[in-house]
Amino acid sequence: MGIEIEDKFDVPVDYRLPDLTGLPGSTGVVGPKTHQLVALYFDTPDLRLAARGITLRRRRGGTDPGWHLKLPKAKGVRQEITHPLTRSAKIVPVELADLVLAYTRGAPLAPIAELDTRRSVTTLVNGAGVGLVEIADDRVKGTVLGDEPHVERWREVEAELLQGEEKLLKKVGKRLGKAGAVPADSASKLARLLGGAGAVSEHPRAETAPGSAGEVVLGYLTSQVGVLLAQDPRVRKAEEDAVHQMRVAARRLRSALKSFKAVVEGTDDLRKELKWLGAVLGEARDLEVIRERFARRLDSLDDALIVGPVRARLSSDLLDDEHEALDRIRDLMGGERYFALLDALDDLTGTPVLTKAAQKPAETLEVVAAKSWRRVTRIYDTAQAVEDESEREIAMHDVRKAAKQARYTAEVIGMKKLAKWAEDVQEVLGSHMDGVVAQERLAAEAGNARLVGEDTFTYGVLTGVERAAAARAWEEFPRIWEETRAAVAKIL
Repeated sequence: MGIEIEDKFDVPVDYRLPDLTGLPGSTGVVGPKTHQLVALYFDTPDLRLAARGITLRRRRGGTDPGWHLKLPKAKGVRQEITHPLTRSAKIVPVELADLVLAYTRGAPLAPIAELDTRRSVTTLVNGAGVGLVEIADDRVKGTVLGDEPHVERWREVEAELLQGEEKLLKKVGKRLGKAGAVPADSASKLARLLGGAGAVSEHPRAETAPGSAGEVVLGYLTSQVGVLLAQDPRVRKAEEDAVHQMRVAARRLRSALKSFKAVVEGTDDLRKELKWLGAVLGEARDLEVIRERFARRLDSLDDALIVGPVRARLSSDLLDDEHEALDRIRDLMGGERYFALLDALDDLTGTPVLTKAAQKPAETLEVVAAKSWRRVTRIYDTAQAVEDESEREIAMHDVRKAAKQARYTAEVIGMKKLAKWAEDVQEVLGSHMDGVVAQERLAAEAGNARLVGEDTFTYGVLTGVERAAAARAWEEFPRIWEETRAAVAKIL
């Protein structure tokens, strides 16, 4: 998976590419070189990929023939996944078809358009001849396939950053603009072709009044749905931190739906399904966290304190468990329950059930944030009233969860200070909990090691380290709590 950073421009048919020499950071210009590219694009019959700004193609010709999947990431930046050319020109490789399941929901993929492009490539290079920015001048013939093919012809220019700083790309864009190029109306050639044929529209989004509570809440929900969908292919590829990011998006959605149920109604079932997804992702994420934690702890110990195959048991064995958990996640993410959840999220952003409260000014949402923080203090007071120390410690876990809820609620409405203070409470209690969980895992792993005759000395050392870490967090909490409560009282 690579990242494309590029700018696209619409140009007239008689456009003349300007002189690109002398730009700061570039020492020369190579080209132009001409290529003939033929790309066959795939989508579902109802163009679900195109509606999300996703392109999946099989391209022949040029310097990078093969299958290309482009997923939107941010303005001007796209994730590109490549796959070698396959013998079949009309069957999408399973590896790529799986990566768009969050959008196709199992619907079949078939050819929907063809683009025939005559490309003239000019490259800005540095003193070592390494390419920095590639400028592609494309003359395109596009055909929407079907019973009555629709054909269009146009010309466009793309400037893509190959390496180096983005400021060179911006300077190239300015020079192209002075020669008559204008920012492209469409994010891709396929979007332009399908839009011209009236074949596709963007994924629907509900309309809300500017400055209203509904606009703020729905805007946040839509952004988190986007994060969740963007992480889907990364989770399927087991990329670093992908499971964590997807799990956080699910938690934030669930939290917002709970906090703002007076603004968006009828989401009880969706919240349950988001909880299910969080649990599905949680096993692999927890294994990843504990494995990385133990690796750091072992790295901090003197070699003399590491006795026996403890690294293998706390590293490779846990990694094997993590991979098995990831396999279970991928299986569930190919099932009907997951697809139904994604359909429900589409309904949430496209046709939400908004209440009268959604029409009120956004400032009215601050009441929800205050209520969420009062819940934290109420749960804290209840926990402190528990006489048994071990039971009180368990009750404090509810304070941590309530603080996380307050943090997410504050984030929705942009109350950054409140969000940060709530996060401080969440983090210190989380550190304590992490230490406790680590001790429990170490006890289990030491038991397994003992059964096969391995030395368990190092497990005892690590348990002492984790016990001390948990104790420090527990001792630090009263100070952080008092400071946070005083600070919050000044703004609520």
